[in-house]
Amino acid sequence: MIVSLAELLILGLIVDWAFRKLTVPGLVGMLFLGVLFGPHALGLVNPELLAASGDFRLIALIVILLRAGLELSKDTLNRVGGRVLVLAVIPAVVEGVAIMALGPSLLGLSLMESAILGSVLAAVSPAVVVPLMIRFMEQGKGAEKGIPTMVLAASSLDDVFVIVVYSVLIGIYTGASVGIAWQLVGIPISILLGIVVGLVIGVGLFKVFQKFNPRATKRVLVMLGLSVLLVRAEHIMQAWIPFAALLAVMAMGFIILEKDDHMAHEISAKLGKIWVFAEIVLFTMVGAQVDIEVAMEAGFAGALIIGLGLVARSIGTYGCLLGSELNVAERIFVVITYLPKATVQAAIGGAPLAAMALAGMETGAGEIILAVAVLSIVLTAPLGAWAISVTGDRVLQVALAGIHDARDAVKESEGG
Repeated sequence: MIVSLAELLILGLIVDWAFRKLTVPGLVGMLFLGVLFGPHALGLVNPELLAASGDFRLIALIVILLRAGLELSKDTLNRVGGRVLVLAVIPAVVEGVAIMALGPSLLGLSLMESAILGSVLAAVSPAVVVPLMIRFMEQGKGAEKGIPTMVLAASSLDDVFVIVVYSVLIGIYTGASVGIAWQLVGIPISILLGIVVGLVIGVGLFKVFQKFNPRATKRVLVMLGLSVLLVRAEHIMQAWIPFAALLAVMAMGFIILEKDDHMAHEISAKLGKIWVFAEIVLFTMVGAQVDIEVAMEAGFAGALIIGLGLVARSIGTYGCLLGSELNVAERIFVVITYLPKATVQAAIGGAPLAAMALAGMETGAGEIILAVAVLSIVLTAPLGAWAISVTGDRVLQVALAGIHDARDAVKESEGG
């Protein structure tokens, strides 16, 4: 396994460099590398590494969400908070409803099966979006209006909402015992509980760090360990009470930033170094999950329903931004950030098929849902990452040109 991992790391670094030279985000190349080396293509990835890929992807996701929390400014969140909640729900609902309406005619699914497909496809990919938003935040792009912060927070909440909706729909469809009212009430409960638990743990960690003053590396290790335990706690608690562990992870970083921005930036810098490794593992492992043959089974109808769903989502996203201080170009940028699919689709794309088989039902619909989910990753993750990077560099940089000039002037005056 370790040899296979070493090969992916070396090739991942080379591919990342090559794609960046072509002004394409490196993660696009890593996704393609994973697809090529995965079990559904050349089959060069060690099966033991594939078996552990879920744990590797989780660690990588924790790293980017910790970094996200450590970059979330309270003042910026206060400015965009209301818009975040709207963006977390409305675009996903609009896309899901559109796919539910189109599924019967385009794919021959029932209305309920189409709704399940809609819930699988409606989640935006934090693995693609969050790292790019962190890069813009570090470069100061979009900071004036809090655009990257807004997208980062909304995309994380979007996933919690969509996964809960999916759980309700698949439970109803397979006849599993599911309390619809409790599941729906569970959405705000899981979000609030995740945030509160993360804030409490973050305050406790800050006090410990302040008292014992461990090195930044040790602080990072403690936070990573606690984050993994939070995810484990989510699985243990899910039978009794919903709990969004990944939001707790973000909240933990957020409160440390509020308490001591120097400490937060020091930890974030260390996580940035870990991310060099984690990014390669995350995107190659996500790519390795993609079965091109399965994706092609969805055919033109699958591509059409994905495309029409994204059109509906884009309309919903743009509508959420009406009345905001964002100009047209910035609104279009936010619309683009909401296009990539990858993490959630790779995680639950095959879940309906497994649930139908377990319930002794016909699995044809599950196979269609899996094929379309895989196709959505192939079509949207690389193109979406590239589009976000290109439009963000152009639109956000132009929006902040005046601010950068002002900062340069202040630096020059201070130097004088």
